[in-house]
Amino acid sequence: MHLTSDVVRRLLVPVGAGLLAVSGAAGAVLATAGGKAAGTPAAHPPVAATGPSVAAGAGPVVPLLGASADANRAVPAVSATPAASPGSAPPEVAPLHGLRQADLLVVAPFSLSGQVVRAISQQAGVTSADAIEAARITINGEPEAVLGVDPSTFRGYAAGPTAASDALWQGVADGGVAVSYTMGTLDKLALGGAVTVTGRQAERLRVVAFGTVGIGGVDAVVSDPVARSLGMPASNAVVIGAPPASVTALTARIRAILPRGAAVEPLVALTAAPSRAGVTPSEAAGDGSLTAAQLTAALRAAESRQDLPYAWGAAGPSSFDCSGLVQWSFAQAGVALPRTAADQARTGPAVPVGQLEPGDLLFYHTDPTAPGYISHVAIYLGNGWMIQAPQPGLRVQVVPADFGAQFAGAIRVSPRIAAAVAGGLA
Repeated sequence: MHLTSDVVRRLLVPVGAGLLAVSGAAGAVLATAGGKAAGTPAAHPPVAATGPSVAAGAGPVVPLLGASADANRAVPAVSATPAASPGSAPPEVAPLHGLRQADLLVVAPFSLSGQVVRAISQQAGVTSADAIEAARITINGEPEAVLGVDPSTFRGYAAGPTAASDALWQGVADGGVAVSYTMGTLDKLALGGAVTVTGRQAERLRVVAFGTVGIGGVDAVVSDPVARSLGMPASNAVVIGAPPASVTALTARIRAILPRGAAVEPLVALTAAPSRAGVTPSEAAGDGSLTAAQLTAALRAAESRQDLPYAWGAAGPSSFDCSGLVQWSFAQAGVALPRTAADQARTGPAVPVGQLEPGDLLFYHTDPTAPGYISHVAIYLGNGWMIQAPQPGLRVQVVPADFGAQFAGAIRVSPRIAAAVAGGLA
């Protein structure tokens, strides 16, 4: 499943140890520290990082604001800032000075003033606040959530090897684009090759790295100058770090000082995402369970989607990604589930493999750049079979249940817990 949190989908409308792929001047470097790099694209000859080239057929940038936003509304154009002047030396990225967690994200369809950013940073409980650009724009014709950042400061919000990779962030500063490992593999992008990124104008950008950047739902990262040249409103978003205990109250205070049209939501931090399926016994106490009628309706709904196409980020009724199939199927039974596999893994108690029943959810680790992160889900049908929306190029299919090395566990859906999780992300 595409690593897109409910928060990012809503605000933006749609790393843990492991493998980090970075394209350098000498070609592609693949550093593996465990995990299976399934479907890694073959490296193409590197594209010279001489700055983006302009292509025709560009369209408006759509701000990352969620389904309630008018997706056809063009963002007011901002002055284009060139990624680099011809012949100028690329900016040098500062060394990593510690890690920070991205806990809140503010997004607006317009530039936020320095006064607003300062007011946010001065709120009690805010440990860091950095202005960035955020918009949903197209990469090779597909809409993706993209951030424009200052690599020297934003790298601290990434986790582990991604934050520490000087080559990755220098490549972004040089005018390239870093994409999530899931996007790179599912979209069959060529590490070191070029993609067409289309905002206010279309530009050919070099893919400098595959690696999860630390904010669920972010598909790609470019530098501030490249973001602005694509037409993203300058500083239209703020990423915020805060102690977990203060996030709820802080969200309310920040919401009160934002201009009309801006939004703030807690982020589902990738570094804090569940690595195993199932809630704690205390959370599951008196959880309730699916009725026979709900279970039958959900299974029938899932099986009715067989042979429909996989589409990254799709939630039905005619195409699906993995968690979209699960969410849609249970919705037909009147059960509200959250959108992502990682969140769906928190919707009921864990179930041992030997006690699986039809309707239980099976979870998997499939992203080697975040090997502890749940990134795929299937529905158990019984008798050793499961139904899933697997990956691009394949269709919803019934296959033998997989309990191999990538298996992260199983849960039994509790409507009460599922509603609480989904409601907490709404």
